[in-house]
Amino acid sequence: MSRKILSLVMPVYNEKNTVSKIIEKILRLDIVKELIIVDDGSTDGTRELLKNTRFDDRVKVLFQDRNMGKGSALRTGFKEASADIVVTQDADLEYDPVDLVEMVKPIEEGMADVVYGSRLSGGRPQRVYMFWHRIGNDFLTFMTNLLYNTTLTDMETGYKMFRKRVIDGITIRSNGFTVEPELTAKILKNKKLRIYEMPISYYGRTYAEGKKISWRDGLTALWAILRYRFTD
Repeated sequence: MSRKILSLVMPVYNEKNTVSKIIEKILRLDIVKELIIVDDGSTDGTRELLKNTRFDDRVKVLFQDRNMGKGSALRTGFKEASADIVVTQDADLEYDPVDLVEMVKPIEEGMADVVYGSRLSGGRPQRVYMFWHRIGNDFLTFMTNLLYNTTLTDMETGYKMFRKRVIDGITIRSNGFTVEPELTAKILKNKKLRIYEMPISYYGRTYAEGKKISWRDGLTALWAILRYRFTD
């Protein structure tokens, strides 16, 4: 029997070449109740593509007036989510929605409130590339574990899944990529939450292929990890 239990919230910014493919992959999953797409002021034709494409009833497309950042787009999308379980989804093809079928099980079976998809715990296909990007991610994850007394392997993952009541209880202040460490910090500070990790595939892009996050985002992420340890 089909289980429509999942809301996916997908920020989109200048992903004309990949957005249709990822939407198609997502809609193949029986567990998807809805896909909420938030176009964050795209200028490469993505916006027009989304406006002119007829999707099935599970897809809702929202448009921000200008580019405000990933955090702003997620904040907009989370408000519209109606399923019992909510997950973040990137609009490129670095993450495979098929992995969500396994990720959702600890929540569905009553064991977890939050599940992170780890690109670094092994067991799934991983692209071999970008040494310094890996070092940066490992350092941010180490600092997270040190400050919050936990054992995450991949705090910057794009697959973060929550019970809806969890994300409803978080006030997101970040507009940009610092939303990733902010969400992680606020989840880890809530000692009542049961947090799990599951291995996922990762088909990473190079900067030439469209990757957007840079070393500067790593510095702001480090500041966010420290800031949200002691403040909201």
